[in-house]
Amino acid sequence: MDERTWIVDAANVIGARPDGWWRDRAGAALRLHQRLSELWLPEHRRSELHPRASESDPDTSHQGAHHRAPAAQLVVVLEGVARAGVPAGPDPTIARLVVVHAVGSGDDAVVDQIHRQVGPVLVVTADRELRRRVAATGAASVGPGWLWALLDDARSR
Repeated sequence: MDERTWIVDAANVIGARPDGWWRDRAGAALRLHQRLSELWLPEHRRSELHPRASESDPDTSHQGAHHRAPAAQLVVVLEGVARAGVPAGPDPTIARLVVVHAVGSGDDAVVDQIHRQVGPVLVVTADRELRRRVAATGAASVGPGWLWALLDDARSR
């Protein structure tokens, strides 16, 4: 498990994939939240939801019901209309997956969340100004492509 808290700039991550998210921002937020929650699913549950993985796949057949949490905590910051897609607070089934509704600027909410964390933080965003602000707090940052690759890999197992 990654011992860091991951903070996801949801608008930026969602916007990194041109899948029509702009037609339904709340729906796009819900889909991202669902994808993030899949990171905590045991392999056998993940394959029930997404039966693409082959039983003979050497990378997944040995994993069975074993799984690891991806992060100590995962905070998803939603802003604007996207807030309607997922209620604020901890996920009812995965307490480490927490949704924060930004009252004003999503970037300000991300920085506020960094300051609320006890341990190390990793922020997922491609926003250059936000990454500068993140670095000034001592936290690390990665781009949305890193998270999408992780989510795609989790779904393909």
